[in-house]
Amino acid sequence: MATLMIQGTTSDAGKSTVVAALCRVLARRGISVAPFKPQNMALNSAVTVDGGEIGRSTALQAQAAGVIPHSDMNPVLLKPETDRGAQVILRGKVYGHMDALDYHAFKRTAQASVMAAWQALEQRFDVIIAEGAGSPAEINLRKGDIANMGFAEAADCPVLLVGDIDRGGVFAQLVGTLALLSESEQARTKGFIINRFRGDIALLEPGLEWLEVRTGKPVLGTLPYLQGLVLDSEDSIGTVQVEKQSQVINIIVPALPRISNHTDFDPLRLHPQVALTLVGPEQPIPPADVIILPGSKSTASDLAWLKRQGWDNAIQRHLRYGGKVLGICGGFQMLGEWVDDPDGLEGPPGKVAGLGLLPLTTRMVPGKQLRNVSGVLVGETATVTGYEIHNGISEGPALDKPLFDINGRSEGSVSEDGQILGTYLHGLFDHPDACHALLKKLGLADGEQSDYQAHRERELDRLADMLEAHIDIEAVLALLPSESR
Repeated sequence: MATLMIQGTTSDAGKSTVVAALCRVLARRGISVAPFKPQNMALNSAVTVDGGEIGRSTALQAQAAGVIPHSDMNPVLLKPETDRGAQVILRGKVYGHMDALDYHAFKRTAQASVMAAWQALEQRFDVIIAEGAGSPAEINLRKGDIANMGFAEAADCPVLLVGDIDRGGVFAQLVGTLALLSESEQARTKGFIINRFRGDIALLEPGLEWLEVRTGKPVLGTLPYLQGLVLDSEDSIGTVQVEKQSQVINIIVPALPRISNHTDFDPLRLHPQVALTLVGPEQPIPPADVIILPGSKSTASDLAWLKRQGWDNAIQRHLRYGGKVLGICGGFQMLGEWVDDPDGLEGPPGKVAGLGLLPLTTRMVPGKQLRNVSGVLVGETATVTGYEIHNGISEGPALDKPLFDINGRSEGSVSEDGQILGTYLHGLFDHPDACHALLKKLGLADGEQSDYQAHRERELDRLADMLEAHIDIEAVLALLPSESR
């Protein structure tokens, strides 16, 4: 089978970036390749061509491969709603809400979907680069595993193990992980990749030689630490920002407990005239030009958190001094008068008061809205592209003054005084025209053009160049059938 799996010793070891880089390397060689992540837990997601939902990092890997994201590429997506429960997305569609124990019992059903999705991809692509989740050595989760070695065994595919040397203890990571695998799993682990190395490689080489002798497995490469790398993250909130000019617009964003699709803000973090700050719990709320309320997987509970943190009063004060407010998806719903969730789709059933800044109400209804869209900013010629992922339906007079025209459909809202804006669109800053025009609406009069899509492409090429320079690509390709290379 023409499938190679990349697993890691820990979460955030670098699996996602290695898969993205491999997809770009193979695509540049003319090989038909697709990413595959059997199971993912993340609140950053993307809408697929078949109207489904997958993890945002898998969608980025599809871009690296030069293919359109499809729900088969991430057949199980878990979107945490509480510390013990999550919404389960199966092959792109909502299956239900489960706590951890219920999901553990559900894995047999989930595995059938995983294997069906993988087999469907194998019919359409020459090579599949699969990505594990967390670590394959989580003893308590090994029974019924579909995310790591459980999938690799079922698909009978080779595995490469990635360790993060920047965290320290990389030899213990790799040797310990290998030791906790079964004999068959150890046999299918064909080598190691060491990620995020800084320093003189000569000082590392004795350790690499020891590792190969100790395990009988080759080290296929040591990847350097890439300073300033910014790509769509699986779940962790990015902090990298480019150097800013002296005249900037200051934007603050509350880091909600269930913040979703915070990749919306990556273009702003990279914009030379935007100072973006995410404000965490119990942190003082600084003065700013703009407050953006982000998406949320649990709108009502995150709204209650905002009020406990004092954001409702801070926003009122901010508006009195002429500041602007933008709400995105769940943040848009919070700007209204009421959020009603009668069926408990995002938490306990009930109706809660919104911030009362826009005359609209939102009702959570079964059937998630999933679509990729394009249109224009109302009153402008600026093109906007984005995607919608939400349960709620909003109604009210606020929608009579929309923010966007999406192919003849009004979307979003702008207050009469222009201080308050709301939209269901994620990715609204990705297109350079929309980013420029929206920042102008938010107060950046002399804004520069910033093209985040072009940035993504440059970073993916940068990753692929780094991989080809520091990994034995021919040894990696040799793990795949000759007819697929």
